[in-house]
Amino acid sequence: MFHFWWLLGALHLVLWGSTITHATLPPPPVQCNDTGCTLFNSYGVWNDRKDCHVPTITYPTNEEELRLAVAHANQNNLKVKVVSRFSHTIPKLACPDSQYGNSMLISTLKYNSSIEIDEANLAVTADAGVGLRELIDEVERAGFSLVPAPYWEGVSVGGLISTGAHGSSWWGKGGAVHDHVIGLSLVVPAKESEGYAKIIRIGAKDPLLNAAKVSLGMLGVISKVKLSLEPAFKRSITYNSTDDTHIEDIFMDHGKKYEFADVTWYPSRHTAVYRYDDRVPLSASGDGEYDFLGFQANSIVVSKSTRSSEKLLEKARNVKGKCALATTFVGFKKLVANGLKNGLIFTGYPVVGHQGKMQTSGSCLYSTRIDTSCAWDPRISGLFFYETTAIFPASKFGDFLRDVKKLRDLKADNFCGADIYNGFLIRYIKASPAYLGQSEESIVLDFNYYRADDSSTPRLNQDVWEEVEQMAFFKYGAKPHWAKNRNLAFFDVQHKYPNFNKFVATKKQLDPKNMFSGEWSNEILFGTQAVKADGCALEGQCTCSEDRHCSPKNGYFCKEGLVYKEARVCRHS
Repeated sequence: MFHFWWLLGALHLVLWGSTITHATLPPPPVQCNDTGCTLFNSYGVWNDRKDCHVPTITYPTNEEELRLAVAHANQNNLKVKVVSRFSHTIPKLACPDSQYGNSMLISTLKYNSSIEIDEANLAVTADAGVGLRELIDEVERAGFSLVPAPYWEGVSVGGLISTGAHGSSWWGKGGAVHDHVIGLSLVVPAKESEGYAKIIRIGAKDPLLNAAKVSLGMLGVISKVKLSLEPAFKRSITYNSTDDTHIEDIFMDHGKKYEFADVTWYPSRHTAVYRYDDRVPLSASGDGEYDFLGFQANSIVVSKSTRSSEKLLEKARNVKGKCALATTFVGFKKLVANGLKNGLIFTGYPVVGHQGKMQTSGSCLYSTRIDTSCAWDPRISGLFFYETTAIFPASKFGDFLRDVKKLRDLKADNFCGADIYNGFLIRYIKASPAYLGQSEESIVLDFNYYRADDSSTPRLNQDVWEEVEQMAFFKYGAKPHWAKNRNLAFFDVQHKYPNFNKFVATKKQLDPKNMFSGEWSNEILFGTQAVKADGCALEGQCTCSEDRHCSPKNGYFCKEGLVYKEARVCRHS
């Protein structure tokens, strides 16, 4: 997912000559003073680069305190949003309507004490604020495994199901965590006679569950989540790095053949890496783990220096420099198996380990060294990037890959900017009954790329990423991941979900006063879009239709796509 900065570590440490110290733990997402509170995401900057100001925040420690917080908000006509201790959403999901003065945040930071395992029924129930790593470790200690999980562990139980977080699998119930939810408790507004708020328990057969398990925080406050478990198992992983000649024909069979398959594609390097990943018995030899390189703690000096290096390449329009980095990074990842370890280090394939260690990682969150951090920590001026995540009907994905190859083949070096951020990650998601889940077998595509410090600064090969992005969301009708993406990815999203009206109807039922709505969520629900402003296309706040939406003074003008002619992109001339 992220730039592999440690390769430059030795050189940068020599150049800088000393270690810069800094607190390693991520800062709390909410900072308060006498005038109110400001909500940040983990990257320090929202998509629109505007701060999220909220008058007050409360920190319930149990379910009754959570209910009382919602009751207080209802009684006083306050807008409400919920935030966890992580705040890793890229859009402003957790920000109340900035136009509405009376609002509050509810934090689940201290609501994280209960994890109850029902061995007889193969289930676990956890408080919404419980961290994913804590849940996984507790389940594994009891002799069970949580089958689905995202690749990043810096999320809470309530947050990960609300936003449709997922791993990768077309087998069983699939790779989306919400499709393993068998029960859920929700705190919703109520009548005065009911104490202004009530807790509703939603079971596996309750029709409300299909709305509540991917709710974007718009129906109420999730208090508890019940997930299905399986007896503990191990996994065996091997990466096969090869050319990408037939990737558009192979991806489908690959997902069917391996239970936890994924593919990483490096278009500029003409390389595809196939993950052969299946479960094996507990008796299988091996105690390996997956400690993904991009989520490891790294020297602050190196993170800062790598960002500086990339900014210099951007300023000099040095495509070849980025390609040199891409070649080095892809080669190094292959050498160290992208963070797989047989023990302390990687010693060879296959790597076999317990499920709880082989799927989800994020060791930078728990580093005890004061000279290291997660590389995107906004306090250190580290990595700063966009993340595009498009979810395709599987039947359309092959044609999308063919189009991207056509664009790549015009000039492969133009794709180096994504290949130094882990290329294109391809994952598999099953069809889901969730109203805001995927209605058919789907492919998830993630790719990251450089973001400028200043919103008015264009990026190298900006038109390439815009064309790929528009190709995905407009030509092939891909859906956006709810917790990621630039705003343009959400244009017309209401019409991409067959059950969207059912979700809206459920919202009217559970939240008739729109307590849990916000400015961003209103744009998504009702399709209201901001007026196009000068430079709005530079950061995906709009698609350009005039040159002024790009950056004419820097030589970027609104042009049609090179392969997808209907695309409108900001191209340097």
